Amino acid sequence: MNQYFATVGRGLEAIAAQELEQLGAQAVEPQFCGVAFQGDRELLYKVNLWARIPFRILWEIDQFPCWDATDLYEGIRDIDWTYFLTPDRSFAVSATGKTDRLNHSHFTALQVKNAIVDQQWEQFGERSPIDTERPDLLVRVHLAQERCSLSLDSSGSSLHRRGYRPAVGLAPLKESLAAALIQLSGWESSQMLYDPLCGSGTLPLEAGLMALQIAPGLFRDRFGFESWCDFDAQLFETLCQQAQARRLEVLPAPIWGSDREAAVVDQAIANAENSGLAERVYFSQLDLSDVVAPADSGVLICNPPYGERLGSDSDLGAFYKQLGDVLKQQFKGWTAFVLSGNKELARAIGLKSAQRTPVYNGGLLCQLMKYELY
Repeated sequence: MNQYFATVGRGLEAIAAQELEQLGAQAVEPQFCGVAFQGDRELLYKVNLWARIPFRILWEIDQFPCWDATDLYEGIRDIDWTYFLTPDRSFAVSATGKTDRLNHSHFTALQVKNAIVDQQWEQFGERSPIDTERPDLLVRVHLAQERCSLSLDSSGSSLHRRGYRPAVGLAPLKESLAAALIQLSGWESSQMLYDPLCGSGTLPLEAGLMALQIAPGLFRDRFGFESWCDFDAQLFETLCQQAQARRLEVLPAPIWGSDREAAVVDQAIANAENSGLAERVYFSQLDLSDVVAPADSGVLICNPPYGERLGSDSDLGAFYKQLGDVLKQQFKGWTAFVLSGNKELARAIGLKSAQRTPVYNGGLLCQLMKYELY
C-alpha cells in the first residue's frame, strides 16, 4: 500500500475524507488542508478521475530528518531516482515549508534539483531537463518540524480545473468548492436544484455531473501520472472505460440556473456545452425580482456577491434583502443554501438560518447558511 495525500481547501478536510473513503481509500486521516490515505496504483488513478473536492493527489515516497542543506541534499541523493526519472524525462521541483536553517523555498527546491541531477550525472553521464510548465515529473518537497516530506504530484494541474469551464464570470467559485457546497447541502439527485444567481454556471453544472455520475477527470487532457516511468496505460484506459460506462443519460430531477446578466448566462450555456450538459441543465436570463420557484419543492443553492461585484455596500444590502424576500415569498416548501463572506450582508436576508457551516472561499472565511422555507 502506498501513502498518499490529497490537498483540499481549508475546512473541507472532513467531507473530502468521506469522499475518499467512498472511492476505496484506506487508513483515511483528515489533516490541515488535506487528507492522508493509503491505497494501490489503481486507487491513485481512480481518485484522480473521480474525486470532486481535492486539488491534488500526492504520492509520498519518503520522509527523513532534515536540519540543514546538507541533510536535505544527502536525503535526496539516498533515494534511487532511476525508478521515478530517466534522463529523457523532464522534471520540476516545488518546495513549501521551512526549518530553522532552511527558510527559503527557492533555495530548498534548488538543493533538491541539484541532488537529483548529480545522481543522474553519476549514473548516466547525462541529466533530465527542467520544465516548470509541463514537467514529466513534479517533485514536491515540504519542510516542517525538522523533517522533509518528499512527494510526487500525480495530478499535474490542479484537479479543480475540470477542463469544461474556459468561460467564467466575475469571482467564480472553484469547481471543487462548488462540489463541496453541494455535498454539504445534502442535496440528492432526486431533488430539483436551482441557482438563481448562477453566474457562469458552476454550481448547476457540478450538480449535473454528480447526478449523471460523470467523473470530473474525464474532461482533462492529462494527469501528471501519465508521464511517470511506471504508468500503466492499460489499467488507466480500463478505468476510463468503466467511468464512461457509468454515465447516465437522463437527470433524475431538473437542474436549473438563472442570472440577470445575459453575458454570463451565455458563458454558463457555453460551459454546459463543453461538459456535455447543454441538453440537460437549463439556464436562463432572469432578474432576481422575477424569480419564482419552478417546482413545489427542491434545493436552492447560490453564491451571491459579497465583495465589490455590485458596487456599494448599500447596493449589496438591498440585494440581500431582496434575496431574502424572494426566498420567503416564492420558495415555500424548499430548502435554501446561501454562501456569504459578509455577516452584515447575511443578516439583511432577514431569515433565521437553521444551520451555518464555516467554509473558506480561498482565504476568506464564509458561512454556508441553510434556510428551511415553510
